[in-house]
Amino acid sequence: MKREPSSGPTRRQILRGAGGLTAAAVVGAVALDQAGTASAAVSTSKRFDLTDASDEWFREIPLNETRILQSFAFDNTNKHLYTAQLVQGGRILPGETQASSGTDRAKNGDLCITRLDWQGYIIGRMYLKGFGHGVSIGVEPSGNSAYLWTECDSVPDSENNGYGTKIARFKFANGTVLQPDSAQVTRYTPVPGSDHNTVAIDPVTNRIAHRHRLDGTWKYSLYDLATFKAGTFTPLATITQPAVLTGPTFQGYTSMGQYLYTIDGTAYTYDATDGHRTSDSNTYVTSIDWNTGTVYERRLSKAGESLYYREPEGLAVQIPDTSTPTAARLHLGFGSEESKTQTDKKASFYYKDLLV
Repeated sequence: MKREPSSGPTRRQILRGAGGLTAAAVVGAVALDQAGTASAAVSTSKRFDLTDASDEWFREIPLNETRILQSFAFDNTNKHLYTAQLVQGGRILPGETQASSGTDRAKNGDLCITRLDWQGYIIGRMYLKGFGHGVSIGVEPSGNSAYLWTECDSVPDSENNGYGTKIARFKFANGTVLQPDSAQVTRYTPVPGSDHNTVAIDPVTNRIAHRHRLDGTWKYSLYDLATFKAGTFTPLATITQPAVLTGPTFQGYTSMGQYLYTIDGTAYTYDATDGHRTSDSNTYVTSIDWNTGTVYERRLSKAGESLYYREPEGLAVQIPDTSTPTAARLHLGFGSEESKTQTDKKASFYYKDLLV
């Protein structure tokens, strides 16, 4: 297994007690003042400085499937990393009598969840049939394992990729195969009639963010995790997706404190004749104030710039040392290939830990 050593953490303190921030950050000389409608009362907090250089955690580690990383999340208590991928074509799962193509797996919304330790070694996997595309997942630690939060009840879109219409919670169980109606799965419908449902968990405040599309409009809502788990869907905040995120390829999100963070962009392109790269990074990370829906900061990221292929895939918050809960990292995930002759996808992770 190819692994890069983890960089030592820098303990730059973060979250609580910061005053409100009123000025919009700038990209070049352009103020980002566009905002969706918002309704919120979220306490003020510090935010990740998106101008902070990204440090490498892992570079090009293999996951369980050969398909690209879709999203990831951390169990900070047990020091586990969970990743989501679509199931690869040709794999026959327990209970199946024949292999399915990768196209059919994507249409059905069949996912593989891989558990890794914080040295980058695979220590478990499970499969989810009919759940969705895996754009974002959440992890809720429980003892020496964890409950996972994903989309479920997948429905294919116009491009025949399955996306969830509900939210699922289930305990990670190595080697198992689940369907949305499995006894181990609890399903939630926070916004009836919505599609493209996904969630992310804020491990600092124990809140859950929910992204969904309703009547063609993308929205995000923030809930207390315990209240959401009990089936009461009264949001602390609701944001309409800002206009700056319309157009770019959305690749994931997470939340911490007062701020929602998103990542967008596409993989590098290459000349078919000589193999030279024909594009530069178009990966952007954006921070949005839950209280106003205002884009606070939007920055181009060149993390992992030398990766081959390099597609941004997910955001998540890591707390490296739970004895210091006010230290955290904002991780960016990337799918890549080792070279133009090897197409099996690898996963790479880079982080920012400066909070202001």
